[in-house]
Amino acid sequence: MSQRLVKEAFLSNLNGTTLLEISVGLPLAPLCVLTRGLLLILYFLHNGRPLCSVYSNFFLDFTVLIVPLVLSCTILASILPFVVLSITAFCTGLIFVIFTKRTNYVQVSLKRILDDFLRTNLDPEYIPSITSVRVFINLWTSISILAVDFPQYPRRYAKTESYGTGVMDLGVGIFVFGNGVVCPEVRLKPGATQHNFFYLTRQLLTIWPLLLLGFGRLMSVKAADYYEHVTEYGVHWNFFFTLAAIRMGASLLLTLFPVHKAWIVAVMLAVVYECFLEITPLKMFILHGSNGQDSRTGFLNANREGIFSVIGYLAIYMASVQVGLSLLGKRTTARGWLKIIIYFLQAIFLLFICLYIAQMYIDTVSRRMANLSFCIWIVASCLILFSSFLVVDLILVFTKLLVGGADIPSSWNILHSSTYKKTDLEFRHRKNESQGTCIINAVNKNQLLHFLLANVLTGLVNMHFDTMHSNTLSAMLIVHLYMFTNCLAMYILQAKNIIFKWW
Repeated sequence: MSQRLVKEAFLSNLNGTTLLEISVGLPLAPLCVLTRGLLLILYFLHNGRPLCSVYSNFFLDFTVLIVPLVLSCTILASILPFVVLSITAFCTGLIFVIFTKRTNYVQVSLKRILDDFLRTNLDPEYIPSITSVRVFINLWTSISILAVDFPQYPRRYAKTESYGTGVMDLGVGIFVFGNGVVCPEVRLKPGATQHNFFYLTRQLLTIWPLLLLGFGRLMSVKAADYYEHVTEYGVHWNFFFTLAAIRMGASLLLTLFPVHKAWIVAVMLAVVYECFLEITPLKMFILHGSNGQDSRTGFLNANREGIFSVIGYLAIYMASVQVGLSLLGKRTTARGWLKIIIYFLQAIFLLFICLYIAQMYIDTVSRRMANLSFCIWIVASCLILFSSFLVVDLILVFTKLLVGGADIPSSWNILHSSTYKKTDLEFRHRKNESQGTCIINAVNKNQLLHFLLANVLTGLVNMHFDTMHSNTLSAMLIVHLYMFTNCLAMYILQAKNIIFKWW
């Protein structure tokens, strides 16, 4: 058997892991962000000034934000709940230390502090959880696309064949969800008007890079005889084509339906598509081809997974549009954001009930088809992720109130509280400072470039190393060096204020 076929077999016929294991791992990234923020505040408390060294900031970011993600999906995967609990306990200890050494509210009761915290006004123009979710989706994806080629990456985390829930299956869905949250229709300012067909025309002009990348990936994979998991998207289709189709489909739907009714469109798409899967021969066609023996003759047969799964992904995208509207709604106080978290938690509970019913009486989760159960699972998991980041952001606001002058990159800007008053000039200065150089902001400014660089480096590693037979030390060294190179490149570009976006 050739090396290419061996690699394909290594990544095929997998069944995923449990919903519980994946859900337990979702708060890991928010906890890493919380750890980084608390360490920066503690540094300020001990030194009376923020951490200013560019090299120290990068080292801290990489150590606290990236290394735990790499380890948790490789050598620490078997003890992931313990990792999450350990980081939670560590953060709890840091919060206790900061509270006892606080410079504000020194003689004030905890109830008074909490009351002031709930009334604190936050910058409505910058919601850090949106940026964080989108960035960590990118980082998770970058880690997984290389780590999956090593035996240290659990096979249950890799993409499933036809049914099941793998970590990489979740990553694909969350990537689509993250795009919908910040789509142009969501970001339209209240009171502003724009003709619906403006967005449709704009999407036609902005999807060309995705189409170009899709064709570029197709030709390079075929030319290099690179291994492919055909049942993922098909023979010619790839994720770039899926993203382009979703953007065009969503813009078309949002010209026909009001944006605040996006959740209705999402439900209709997912339910109607599932009806077609169950009532018509569509499910058998996607799974087994037109002849029932996995035929790949003809364009539709060859790319049936990629083409039909667009419908499910489009439903996920429309659901994310509704979530984006909720996040960008008019609210400025911490109390208002707590209400949003409670609303998300209620939605998560309801969605998991629906997921249980769908899996019990209709069909189990299938990324290959992007069926109803898959759509529900993705939306519920994304709401868990957003809720976790919102909780972390509010905790960091609370700790910043306790320490006058402390600031954290990529965290919420405080506009006003009873002990945290600023002039407009001071606020603008702190806003620029709090969104200074850090890995989160660096990747956010060049997300597509980061994703492309990760794909190129993954290809280079696979061409020069026998990843399937690597020992643990070699595997960890290669994956960490790969992420270090990727993040450092984005960090340097941000430091030089270079943004690669030409469309």
